[in-house]
Amino acid sequence: MVLAPADYLVIATYLVAITLFGSWFAQFQKTTRDYFLADRSTPWWGICFTIVATETSTLSFIGVPATAYAGNFTFLQLAIGYIIGRVIVGAIFIPAYFRGDLVTSYELLQRRFGSEVKTVAAGIFLITRSLADGIRLFATALVIAVVTQMPVTGIVIVLGAAMIIYTVRGGAAAVIWTDAIQMFIYLAGALLVFSALLNRIDGGWAAVVTAGAAAGKFTFLNLSTDPTATYTLWAGVVGGVALTLATHGTDQFLVQRLLAARSGLEARRGLVLSGVLVFAQFCLFLVIGVMLFTYYQQTPAPAISRNDEILPAFIVNSLSGGAAGFIVAAIVAAALSPSLNSMAAATVNDFYVPFFRPDADDRSRMRVARQSTVFWGVVQLCVAIGAQWMDRSVLDVGLSVLSLAAGPVLGAFLIGVLTRDVGGRPMLIGMITGIVVLFWIWWTAVLAWTWYAFVGAAVTSLTAMALSRLLPAEKVSEGRTYA
Repeated sequence: MVLAPADYLVIATYLVAITLFGSWFAQFQKTTRDYFLADRSTPWWGICFTIVATETSTLSFIGVPATAYAGNFTFLQLAIGYIIGRVIVGAIFIPAYFRGDLVTSYELLQRRFGSEVKTVAAGIFLITRSLADGIRLFATALVIAVVTQMPVTGIVIVLGAAMIIYTVRGGAAAVIWTDAIQMFIYLAGALLVFSALLNRIDGGWAAVVTAGAAAGKFTFLNLSTDPTATYTLWAGVVGGVALTLATHGTDQFLVQRLLAARSGLEARRGLVLSGVLVFAQFCLFLVIGVMLFTYYQQTPAPAISRNDEILPAFIVNSLSGGAAGFIVAAIVAAALSPSLNSMAAATVNDFYVPFFRPDADDRSRMRVARQSTVFWGVVQLCVAIGAQWMDRSVLDVGLSVLSLAAGPVLGAFLIGVLTRDVGGRPMLIGMITGIVVLFWIWWTAVLAWTWYAFVGAAVTSLTAMALSRLLPAEKVSEGRTYA
């Protein structure tokens, strides 16, 4: 079974509407400050909504229910770490960012350690974000391909084109406010799935509780000390805190949204509240996974090649009258929270201006910003097309890619903010050491990906501090900030 004409109409209307809405913000993009930071005019609730939408991608929308469908609720242990990590980010990193007129998070490293450390951190961001968001784009295309029987490559191109168009035209403001709208769209889609499942399960909610409890689906805590187990209490809390410190405290993708806030106080308020909302929606997604499990205990399960396809299969086989189209549009909404504007900001401020045009005027920077937005959009399209040949869960792959390089960058930021006696050379060697160690861990699979950020930050920090005692003292002058 494939979608009905009404469903296709809903999806097409949504794509056109969100592209036009994002493009509408082009009239406000007069300077690079407008283009990258939305003129620092975003209220705390806007910061909250954009952060929730940013980290709730299609990986979450289809991957988290698939996790509960095949497993249990232990994923929530990671979400606990997410909340704790946000509180620490608000206490440590946000005050540091709002003490200066920064456009990218990596300019803080420039001031503390010099250009080499900043360049390595910004380069890591551009590479890992291209990979992670390319996988996220593929996950969305995979859902649509399942329900429409259209080729994944064509869907990737259509979605990527829409994302590039409104980001190029509308800048950060378009990204932030389309995020806010899309958060409500995909939550409405999730609630529609919840309602549809509940109406189709014989025995209703009581049957869900009975079947889920009998199968151990509501198991929340895993106290195992096995370092290769992905979702344990220790990996969830420690790893979740470290990953959140890295993604929300150092990664330009999310830091740019914090920098667009009216003040540091509003940025902290929006950030912490977003953690509560993310935890609540993860609970909703996991419950949907248990409901899918219960439903397919009563009804013949569809033929799927991977657990990630279970929710899309339910949508196309069980819903009609435009409902399936709305849910697919909701899944698209969860995907179209592009990192392209933040990648353009890093390209312009961390590479183009310092290395190629230190005297570049605002007009030149705007031109390069839009060109680099298109470039990184095409890179993510290529990654998404290549991701079709993965044989692992898209949720685990997407999060592990971010975790693999997040730790060394987090280590640099922690040393930069919390100490004053570590120079640029020890820090650079520490980051390289952290990257090498993490790639060895990934290659040998001695640790689950949930430990990557913590181990990477620890190795980087300890190496840098040890080397600072051995290498000759160096004085790091405050580098020039290109804002």
